[in-house]
Amino acid sequence: MTAEDPHPPLPDAASLPDAASPEGVPSPEGAPLLDGLTDVAGIRVGHARVAGAGALSGTTVVLAPGGGAVAAVDVRGGGPGTRETDALDPRNLVQRVDAVVLTGGSAYGLDAASGVMAWLEEQGRGVRVGAGPTQVVPVVPAAALFDLGRGGDWRARPDASTGRAAVEAAAASGPGAPVAEGSVGAGTGAVAGQLKGGIGTASVRLASGVTVAALVAVNAAGSVLDPRTGVLFGEYGAGEPPAHPSAGTHAAAVGRLAREREAAEAAGGGVPPFNTTIAVVATDADLVRAQAQKLAGTAHDGMARAVRPVHLLTDGDTVFALATGRVRVPPENPVAVNEILAAGADVLARAIVKAVRAARTVQGPGGTFLAYTDLYGEGPEGGGEA
Repeated sequence: MTAEDPHPPLPDAASLPDAASPEGVPSPEGAPLLDGLTDVAGIRVGHARVAGAGALSGTTVVLAPGGGAVAAVDVRGGGPGTRETDALDPRNLVQRVDAVVLTGGSAYGLDAASGVMAWLEEQGRGVRVGAGPTQVVPVVPAAALFDLGRGGDWRARPDASTGRAAVEAAAASGPGAPVAEGSVGAGTGAVAGQLKGGIGTASVRLASGVTVAALVAVNAAGSVLDPRTGVLFGEYGAGEPPAHPSAGTHAAAVGRLAREREAAEAAGGGVPPFNTTIAVVATDADLVRAQAQKLAGTAHDGMARAVRPVHLLTDGDTVFALATGRVRVPPENPVAVNEILAAGADVLARAIVKAVRAARTVQGPGGTFLAYTDLYGEGPEGGGEA
C-alpha cells in the first residue's frame, strides 16, 4: 500500500445498507440506544485523569473502528488549542483518521496526542509510509480546553502517558459500551460559566436508519444557564417544554453562586476567562469529506443553542466530525444529508445539557466549582458519572 492510500479501503458503497431503504433500518429486536457516542457502531471512548494532589484535568480519546473514519473539523473559537486540524482539510491527503483526542491542559495538554500516536503505531494503524506493518504515521487530531490550575497545581496537566491511558481504556472497552459522563477525562476540570462542566454524550437514530451522536467536553466562557429561570439553555426547544425550577430554588441558587463568586474575588482568585468547548460528532453514514466538514459546522449551531455567548476570543470552540461509512446515503438525495446535519446540532445541544447535569461540585485548593444538580436538584436528564 502506498502513501496515496492511507488506510485499507472501506466497503464499496454498493454493498452498504441504504439509508433510504428498509434494509438500512435496524430491526426492532436490535440493541436499544445507550444515548451515547458509542451508539455509532465501531466507535469507542476512553477517559484518563491526571494523577496526584492538585490535579484536576484529564484526556478523552475517541477511537475509530478499524480502517479509520472520514474526518473533518470546524474551529469557531478565537483562542483554539489544536493539533493536526490542517490535515483534515478536504483538499489535503489524509482521508481517514483512527482517533481524535479531547484534552485538558490547554496547549500543554496537546502532548496527550503523542501517547495516542505511539499506541496506534504499535497497532500498525495510520498512514502507511513503508513496507513494514508498523511503518505508519498515525494522524491524531486533537483539541485542548483551558483548565490550568483548577486543581491547585498549575503544572498538573495531561501528557503522553495520559493519552496512552485513555486510548488503552477505549480499546479495552466492549463494542457499544456506555460512556462515562460528568467530571471524567477531558471534563475533569471543566467549568461552564460559573458552574462545573464536564463530559456529556447523546445520540439519535433517524427514521432512515442512520445514527448520529455527539460527545462534548463543556468548558465554556459563556453561560449554560438562563439567569431568568434557572433552565439550561440547551433544554429550550428540545422536545418537551423544560421543567422550570421553582422561584425559591432559583433565587437560592443565584444567591449561592453570587457568594461563591464574591469569596473567590476576595481571595484574589476566580475562574480565568479562558475556556473552550470541544466536541466530536459521529455518524455511521457514508459521508464524503466535504459533507463531514458541513456536519462539523452545523453541529456548532447546537453549541450556540446551549451556551450563550459562544465562540468568543477567549474560547477555542472546536467540533470534529467522524463518519464511519456503514450506512449508504443516496448521493442524489440531499434531504438525507440535511437530516444528518440537523441531527448533529440537536445531539450536541443535548450532550451539553447532559454534561452539565452529570457534573458534580468540586471543592479544592483551585477553587469551588458548583454543580447544577447541587443547586437545582436532579432533572429529567439528571444523573452522575457512569
